[in-house]
Amino acid sequence: MTSSFNAPTPNRKIPVTILTGFLGAGKTTLLNYILKENHGRKIAVIENEFGEVGIDGDLVLSSETEEIYEMVNGCVCCTAEVREDLVRIVRELVARPVRLDHILIETSGLADPYPVAQSFFINDPIADEVELDAIVTMVDAKHIAQHLEDLQLDGVDNQAVDQIVCADRIVINKVDLVSAAEVAALSHKIRGLNATAELVTSSYAEIDLSKILGIGAFESTQKLMEIGAEHDHHAGAHHHDEPDHEHDPSVTSVGIAVEGAVNLGDFHRWITRLRTEQADNLYRMKGVLAVADQDQRYVLQGVHSLVEFRASTAWGNEPRSSKIVFIGRDLDRAALNQGFAACLAG
Repeated sequence: MTSSFNAPTPNRKIPVTILTGFLGAGKTTLLNYILKENHGRKIAVIENEFGEVGIDGDLVLSSETEEIYEMVNGCVCCTAEVREDLVRIVRELVARPVRLDHILIETSGLADPYPVAQSFFINDPIADEVELDAIVTMVDAKHIAQHLEDLQLDGVDNQAVDQIVCADRIVINKVDLVSAAEVAALSHKIRGLNATAELVTSSYAEIDLSKILGIGAFESTQKLMEIGAEHDHHAGAHHHDEPDHEHDPSVTSVGIAVEGAVNLGDFHRWITRLRTEQADNLYRMKGVLAVADQDQRYVLQGVHSLVEFRASTAWGNEPRSSKIVFIGRDLDRAALNQGFAACLAG
């Protein structure tokens, strides 16, 4: 069994974007746009719940008997109903003779995106071929606010909140239906749930694909750094839970940014313990870290108890720093700070 803490290797993996969003957010419109427009990229679109999304039949070139449909513009479309099915489909896509530029997985509007994201951490050979690029959440500018008011829907955690909390990029769609003031208010509400995702606005799901594909969300450090500087000028944590927020106040983000490097062994042991002890309430962790005696940046990404920590690109001339963000429920800010501080190289 290979460890998820890997040595540096050249990155030839195909990036995977998970597209999530509540019913009516505009995911179908976006997918049909990707499958039709002449954007020059070879993209595979996987519908993760059969029958929910109506891909325009006119776009399909192949026969109905096949599982992977060729599109007019060189993209492909397929369906996968369950996680095992999803991994199998991804294997088939990767095995095709024409190399894909990107894989986009659309989740059901009521689905929790975590299980799909977790598919890319599994101990499976496919993890050598693909990597999670980002979780992109689309929201309906006119209707999402009412969904965010309910802490529970149908007796379970509010999926609309979960989808925003876990996102690396959030597309506020249908802005043509609301005023600028409403967009600003919604952005503020979203910021309360997710302080680090970049927000993008659109109408009719007409989005510059470079804003949602190949963004390397887990390797993006600028946003983490801004958050660290904006909320806390010392090497402590900050969290985002102003009293006027109407969401579940227990969902917070804790960000820590320090100049300097971590001790690899100490950090590995701490994260391993953390993911075991807090698997349920620690939704996401992501970070970029300098490691003592190593030239490469190390990238951390985690979804619940599944965590990957790997070497990435070389630092170059910029100052070496370590930044990490935790998102979850009832996080112990002081304990996270203390644990991280204990990992710093002397």
